Amino acid sequence: MTKKGDFNADEWSTVVEGPLLAGALVIKAGKGGTLRESLALGKVYSHAREQQDHSELLDDLVSAPPVLEGKRLQSGEDLATVVTQGLRDALQILEAKATTDEIDAYKRFVFALAQAAANAHKEGGFLGIGGKNVSEGEQAALDEIAAVLDTEAV
Repeated sequence: MTKKGDFNADEWSTVVEGPLLAGALVIKAGKGGTLRESLALGKVYSHAREQQDHSELLDDLVSAPPVLEGKRLQSGEDLATVVTQGLRDALQILEAKATTDEIDAYKRFVFALAQAAANAHKEGGFLGIGGKNVSEGEQAALDEIAAVLDTEAV
């Protein structure tokens, strides 16, 4: 089983940032609800162990305080580019050190986090009536994340 100690500090930071980058892309794609979406991300972290298969890697990941360097998101680069590259880097590191099952669990966790952000706030409507659970922008972000993770967007 792969664990945090199998990574150097830079590698671990990249792996830990992956889920947060995915969540940030979805939050940015929505037009509001940032607080609700951020709270939804926190809930996914707190419930991750209940929803995932036993994985020491995932245990270490969700126990690490989720911190994302603001300078990465404000570098002037397109957020989607930063996110997709960050996810690719994390997956490349995991492919070198983790088992296939651990990589799949990581991908499921990242996508669950992104979906939670997308579903946390209804888009459109009036006073909570009508509207869509996931905006077109959020769905596009989910599709992009799914493509990087090589998984299917729902």
